[in-house]
Amino acid sequence: MFVCSFGCESVTTALAGEFPPGDTNLFRTFKAQEAKGFFIKMCQKKPLKIQLRLTRFTLDHVDVSSLSCCDCLAHICRRKKELKARTVWLGCPEKCEEKYPKNAIKNQKYNIFTFVPGVLYQQFKFFLNLYFLVVACSQFVPSLKIGYLYTYWAPLGFVLAVTMVREAVDEVRRYQRDKEMNSQLYSKLTVRGKVQVKSSDIQVGDLIIVDKNQRIPADMIFLRTSEKNGACFIRTDQLDGETDWKLKVAVGCTQRLPADLFSITAYVYAQKPQLDIHSFEGNFTREDTDPQIHESLSIENTLWASTVVASGTVIGVVIYTGKETRSVLNTSYAKNKVGLLDLELNRLTKALFLAQVVLSIVMVAVQGFVGPWFRNLFRFVVLFSYIIPISLRVNLDMGKSAYGWMIMKDENIPGTVVRTSTIPEELGRLVYLLTDKTGTLTQNEMVFKRLHLGTVSYGTDTMDEIQSHIIHTSGATPSRKTQASGPKVRKSVSSRIHEAVKAIALCHNVTPVYESHVNGETESAEADQDYSDDNRTYQASSPDEVELVRWTQSVGLTLVNRDLNSLQLKTPSGQILSFHILQIFPFTSESKRMGIIVREESTGDITFYMKGADVAMASIVQYNDWLEEECGNMAREGLRTLVVAKKCLSEEQYQDFENRYNQAKLSIHDRGLKVAAVVESLEREMELLCLTGVEDQLQADVRPTLELLRNAGIKIWMLTGDKLETATCIAKSSHLVSRSQDIHVFRPVSNRGEAHLELNAFRRKHDCALVISGDSLEVCLRYYEHEFVELACQCPAVVCCRCSPTQKAQIVTLLQQHTANRTCAIGDGGNDVSMIQAADCGIGIEGKEGKQASLAADFSITQFKHIGRLLMVHGRNSYKRSAALGQFVMHRGMIISTMQAVFSSVFYFASVPLYQGFLMVGYATIYTMFPVFSLVLDQDVKPEMALLYPELYKDLTKGRSLSFKTFLIWVLISVYQGGILMYGALVLFESEFVHVVAISFTALILTELLMVALTIRTWHWLMVVAEFFSLGCYLASLAFLNEYFDLSFITTWPFLWKVSAITLVSCLPLYIIKYLKRKFSPPSYSKLSS
Repeated sequence: MFVCSFGCESVTTALAGEFPPGDTNLFRTFKAQEAKGFFIKMCQKKPLKIQLRLTRFTLDHVDVSSLSCCDCLAHICRRKKELKARTVWLGCPEKCEEKYPKNAIKNQKYNIFTFVPGVLYQQFKFFLNLYFLVVACSQFVPSLKIGYLYTYWAPLGFVLAVTMVREAVDEVRRYQRDKEMNSQLYSKLTVRGKVQVKSSDIQVGDLIIVDKNQRIPADMIFLRTSEKNGACFIRTDQLDGETDWKLKVAVGCTQRLPADLFSITAYVYAQKPQLDIHSFEGNFTREDTDPQIHESLSIENTLWASTVVASGTVIGVVIYTGKETRSVLNTSYAKNKVGLLDLELNRLTKALFLAQVVLSIVMVAVQGFVGPWFRNLFRFVVLFSYIIPISLRVNLDMGKSAYGWMIMKDENIPGTVVRTSTIPEELGRLVYLLTDKTGTLTQNEMVFKRLHLGTVSYGTDTMDEIQSHIIHTSGATPSRKTQASGPKVRKSVSSRIHEAVKAIALCHNVTPVYESHVNGETESAEADQDYSDDNRTYQASSPDEVELVRWTQSVGLTLVNRDLNSLQLKTPSGQILSFHILQIFPFTSESKRMGIIVREESTGDITFYMKGADVAMASIVQYNDWLEEECGNMAREGLRTLVVAKKCLSEEQYQDFENRYNQAKLSIHDRGLKVAAVVESLEREMELLCLTGVEDQLQADVRPTLELLRNAGIKIWMLTGDKLETATCIAKSSHLVSRSQDIHVFRPVSNRGEAHLELNAFRRKHDCALVISGDSLEVCLRYYEHEFVELACQCPAVVCCRCSPTQKAQIVTLLQQHTANRTCAIGDGGNDVSMIQAADCGIGIEGKEGKQASLAADFSITQFKHIGRLLMVHGRNSYKRSAALGQFVMHRGMIISTMQAVFSSVFYFASVPLYQGFLMVGYATIYTMFPVFSLVLDQDVKPEMALLYPELYKDLTKGRSLSFKTFLIWVLISVYQGGILMYGALVLFESEFVHVVAISFTALILTELLMVALTIRTWHWLMVVAEFFSLGCYLASLAFLNEYFDLSFITTWPFLWKVSAITLVSCLPLYIIKYLKRKFSPPSYSKLSS
């Protein structure tokens, strides 16, 4: 029963006129869309109570049986547009049933109307700034006015102006980058021919031509290519972070067309837009033939936006645009990042405000709440407003800019750029570092290191022996057939090597690409191209495969040509061996292997070659006693291992297999399982040929950098889109997981029960690294989020493989929510942008995968090893300096407020300011600003020492440099010094009140300068200059301050000794306490610096 109440009048109606009489099936066919219209319609009518009998009623997937009508209407108004599957007619965008989003890239935070309100909101949502605004506005009320307006509005205006200019510059840059991308021109096919169209004007259904090295502007289905084999390569580094090229295949029906695409009537049915960049389901239908032609579409027929065409020219039909494209769906929007230090200072200012209000209430209470006490209370609040100094924001913002400048000028980390200048202190508070693998920890450059044949092993120094064996056996090729067909005899080492190398040269997805240089331009070559080694490059979806094929070329067996149906190898003697490709079984993360069936054209032999991970291949190959041990040995060296095997098939065996395989491919239900079962029937008792070991070269100094970060107490998680085996290999070779540590590989789970069992198994392990795939992670987070994060956080290292960009960002957010610790994400590809933007501190590496991550990050570096110095030196210094600077500026405000409180209490609790006009402005600026700001140059230990003892960094994560304890110490110092200065001046002053002002103010300035000297740990020549410059400014200005001081008095000895005595009493005890503390309880850094 669904009850929808519109108002209080209770009427039950059959809704005559709304529904046909006697239609009992009405509600069964009452769709959600009609329901929405119905609700809105009924809201406009008189109040009534409607009772609708609904068998099953859901609204946008929300069960509304328990909601009131208002809730339903609110849900309707708030709902996002539902993403739907679509039918797209080729070249006919006007036939689209729905309106699809504009194909424009938009990264701006504000528009021309929201800029000023948006920036002001970001500023005044902090208590500190809102407080200053209220105090400044109060000065327009005559009865509340304490001093000059400029003393309140000038600093506030300065802070807002600096912020607005900074935001405006960033916004203009973002706008220019977007405009550049949206203005790129593409060729669009129309009935009248080609027309040029801007990227932002492309619509769903348009036929777009994309040339070589051009960015694909929207998600498309690949229809035609200039390449004869009907396939092309695309670069996907900005989408999935992998630098290798992916092979894409054109739709067969359109590729074979002799005429243009407008000669046929066809449409594409595409599934609704979704996040997964590795899958797609759709159909292509040609209507103008009898019978209609249907082709199923998969991921290999797609061209996603933000990828780049690497070979030939392609034509595609646009199926998703703008925010519905895979790349945009996987991108999170940048948030305004606020540092932990700023949040802590915000909390402290709230505490100070509370103290200020309490102090004001005490003052009014002691007066006895006489007269207009409420006005007096507000006057006291304004009078004590210096407790929270506005110069706090100014000093901290200038300090942040100074830290950014120091980072960029550091010669030890050249090329580092600070893009977000508001959070340098975050670099000193990190607990979790989440890193990408490809291009961040590794160079993504493979080197072939080892070939093992069971009885003999070859390394880099013995590859020439393999070459001589290949040369020797290539001459004896015809005789091998007779040997194989006879009784089993032990093969010679030469023939075994030849078999192994040949298998490696045939079992892959690599395509040789030839470039011809015509008039200085590079073009894709056709069949008449010369096959010279210098002119050939290899392309594949895996860099491992490319390296294996390069290696076979180096030992004498060269892949010279390949299309969809055949491939050719060249022997050392120049002979070309041709093979017909009968079947290919691509690599999947489930099967962990790939296979190929080829027929050698010269002999007619059919051979099934297969290579894959040892875990998958161990049960497929014939019994042996060496494979497991050797795989373990290579893995410990950090090599990526592949097991290579083969099986010879007779013509009858192959025909039987092909019939069963094609039948399985046509089945509608459980197609994947049936196909896998047929292939597995072939994967039995295969002959083990060899084991290969390939090394993915690490970035420079990755191992010592990870060791440094681990010693600093930073937990490192590796999030990669790569395969589980590869990720585990790199985790070992980079020493992310130390050799003594166990690795727990989280088994694939697909439901709650499996996840529960696997989590229990993991809970029993202690001090072991965790390796988990993205799919299993998703299941665990769905059912056992809290338990999983709790267990994972106890691990010394975590590796998440097969992670989508969105999952990477999700993991960052989880850590922030569950641990409340600061996170840092580092990556170098477009697929890392979401993670970088979600983290408290994002670091981008300018690498082979382009600048997308670097531009989106808060800090950009050129090499992974630079992160050590960035955190240990700059992060540490930024945090400690800002903590000291923030507390000192507060001390500067509290000391003068204490003096004001003492002054008011002595003079009958009058709300009269102690210092007026320029004295207050000068105190906060020219007299003390330079020495206080020079604290940004202070350091407790030298950079070399901070890098040598990363354990020092651990202390920072506890936040002891700025806590309620340290803040309380500064409050006590301020109260003590303020009291001494004021009471001292009142006790020692002569006859006139102006002498109190002169003595106390001069002693105050000297006390501040001495306190700066007390706080400094390492002197810099600029600090000394700042101290003497400020003192000089004050002494020079005394001549012009006759409005506030008695010039005849301040030149006498009594003035000098009184000021000196008060200053000595206020500062000397603190110097003694500091000396004793340093002697008997020295901090950890002082032990090192001494």
